[in-house]
Amino acid sequence: MAVVIILVYIARLLSLQIFSDDYKTSADSNAFFRKVQYPARGLIYDRDSTLMVYNESAYNIMVIMDEQQGVDTLDFCRTIGITRDEYIRRMNKIKDPALNPGYSRYTPQIFYAQITPEKFAVFQEKLYKFRGFYPELRTVRRYSTTVGAHVLGDVGEVSPADIDSDAYYRQGDFIGKLGIEKSYERDLRGQKGVQILLRDVKGRIKGAYLNGRHDRPAQPGSNLYLGIDQDLQALGERLLRGKIGTIVAIEPSTGEVLCLVSSPSYDPHLLIGPDRGKNYLKLAADPYKPLINRAIMGRYPPGSTFKTSQGLTFLQEGVITPQTAYPCHRGYINAGLKVGCHGHGSPAQLRFAIQTSCNAYFCWGYFHMISKRRYGSYEKAFTRWKDYMVSMGFGYPLGIDLPGENRGFIPNVEYYNKWYGKDGWTGQTIISNAIGQGEVLLTPLQIANLGATIANRGYYYTPHVVRSVEGRKLDSIYTTRHYTMVEPKYYDLIAEGMRAAVLGGTCRSGAIPGIELCGKTGTAQNRGRDHSVFMGFAPMHNPKIAVSVYVENGGFGATFGVPIGSLIIEQYINGKLSPASEARAASFAARSINYGTSVR
Repeated sequence: MAVVIILVYIARLLSLQIFSDDYKTSADSNAFFRKVQYPARGLIYDRDSTLMVYNESAYNIMVIMDEQQGVDTLDFCRTIGITRDEYIRRMNKIKDPALNPGYSRYTPQIFYAQITPEKFAVFQEKLYKFRGFYPELRTVRRYSTTVGAHVLGDVGEVSPADIDSDAYYRQGDFIGKLGIEKSYERDLRGQKGVQILLRDVKGRIKGAYLNGRHDRPAQPGSNLYLGIDQDLQALGERLLRGKIGTIVAIEPSTGEVLCLVSSPSYDPHLLIGPDRGKNYLKLAADPYKPLINRAIMGRYPPGSTFKTSQGLTFLQEGVITPQTAYPCHRGYINAGLKVGCHGHGSPAQLRFAIQTSCNAYFCWGYFHMISKRRYGSYEKAFTRWKDYMVSMGFGYPLGIDLPGENRGFIPNVEYYNKWYGKDGWTGQTIISNAIGQGEVLLTPLQIANLGATIANRGYYYTPHVVRSVEGRKLDSIYTTRHYTMVEPKYYDLIAEGMRAAVLGGTCRSGAIPGIELCGKTGTAQNRGRDHSVFMGFAPMHNPKIAVSVYVENGGFGATFGVPIGSLIIEQYINGKLSPASEARAASFAARSINYGTSVR
């Protein structure tokens, strides 16, 4: 029995002295104080180097639980303006392993984040009375503008999942939650430093350990330079005030996003500081969902803007030539099926069909492409068609450097076999795809990218918000051309049709003096009022900008889409709006659409 007791004691001694580091941790904590040095987060500039996001100093109140015994909690609570119940709740949260993984009573823990300057001044004066508590200098994000919330994103406190997935973070740290703050978190956050300080037996700081020989300075985060034009972004948000919709503008020659508007939006200042959580819940509960970035997350029928992709496909596949003419008797009429169209001359050739947005022309082309005679089966024909759509950037995420991008939807053979049964469908069954209705869904970003691809005559760059990152090259994914399956010569024909639409067709209300604008309207059918859509680029040759506009329940494409797109293009190319255009912009900014209740 004595031998057993001796062995137990030996085992316990080994556990305490060799295998456990509790005493070493305690001893080190008594002798050293490792003070984390937090880096300044990288700044964010627009394409003209105008500062959009910067940092301001802020303070957290930290506590070392092993040292804060004997503090007058009532005095402490009065000093920083909280109740005793709040004090207890915060202390319990710190000690809860589910909420604070890796908690140690010997290491600093965050008690109160981002205390106001007024409260901090009072706390600083009485700090000597609150043993175990001390201030920690941090920074908080500030915005020089109220626009671009969906692009810029925000910064919030790390979650337990964030801590588990990356050893860099500890409880109380901040991380990018939305927008480019999230996408470029590793660039923006920098690297923490550490200052090792000596303490005496009473825990008082006595100075730097070995004169700071083992200190490590913080490395500030990298600055980001965006492709966003802040003035253009502001104009876009003004034009969509009181409406649900999006505007996306891309520089075709680079793929840089010039503006990316999702309406309704919100002031990015709402998601900073101690009220962030409360404001986030309020935004999340808004029935019009201002937190959703509709420009990349929304899935919409593209309407007649999609006809340009169909004309390109039919030309490349030899289904049509530029001279091919199809009849339009107020619509496509075939085997008892009618797809309506507005009145215009008939028969129509390709250029005129784009100019007038003829439904019948593109339905006939689609019907002749999805045929057994040409490819051997409807399934093979449809798969060939789908391959063209994918090559144009549809059906999958484009890869923009923002979180949450949707893929849209381009159906496949399996989808139709499931719905209609194998051999239960033909080109006639799915004819609505030809005019951007049916099952086809695109994001507004994909519609704008279609415009950029036509502007480039057959290729596009992956759209990206960030133009450059300080200290490193931009990822090659954003500098690589993506070619479609269509030859450049056919894009010239489509561009001519889009130019004709502005000169004397469905886009004539968007004409800009001195600028060769090419455009295509879309009126996307909806269960309620139709959506107003526009896609275009300018100038016709050596284009500088491609734009998509999508206004939910806005009616005809010419009602909202065309004039808004025209104003965006004029602002970017000329650097300002003419007095007449400014008056027009003010008029559109004042026009709201009744969605049942008001939209901010």
